[in-house]
Amino acid sequence: MKFSFRPVEGAFYELFTKAARNLMRGTELLNELALPGVDVQSVSERLTEVEHDSDQITHDLYKKINSAFITPFDREDIYRLGSQLDDVMDHLEAVGNLLYLYGLTQLPSLPREMHELIAVLDQQARVTADAMPRLRAMKDLKDYWIECNRLENEGDRAYRMLLVRLFSGEYDALTVLKMKEVADELEAACDAFEHVANTVETIAVKES
Repeated sequence: MKFSFRPVEGAFYELFTKAARNLMRGTELLNELALPGVDVQSVSERLTEVEHDSDQITHDLYKKINSAFITPFDREDIYRLGSQLDDVMDHLEAVGNLLYLYGLTQLPSLPREMHELIAVLDQQARVTADAMPRLRAMKDLKDYWIECNRLENEGDRAYRMLLVRLFSGEYDALTVLKMKEVADELEAACDAFEHVANTVETIAVKES
């Protein structure tokens, strides 16, 4: 029988779960951008509020690490996972803010590939939120990181097709520059979700 001297500290897992659920809130807000007559300023402002919530969760996590005598797994992995979850939220907020500040939603429509990227992010958020509570038992996590990596590859394909669309001559040069910056943030968010999954895999391997 394997014994562990690490405590099962519920507060850490609860904070990871809260952070991941916030990412779902973020992608749900980005999905609103596809709705007709959407109030883009409202979406951007609500994304900023969610991002502030995520910052507070990350702060609470760091405070918990610094006050805990023993942590459920390596401190550096807890820091890394918390920071990476927060990084995803930063990219999601940037997407909403840039779309609003650049006035891109005044176009007849955003590129289909941009909505495809947001749909991938929404799926990544959901599988991540579903996986975080399973960290407590360190079981049934392999399917999560495999699926998250698969989705990241799907996001890469959508990103490349979005670049093809942007440089096809359909948009003027200034609009291309603006949308390229948004596309880069979307792609960075996909990558950031994969980084979370890779860290979960590392933790699971260490703790197995």
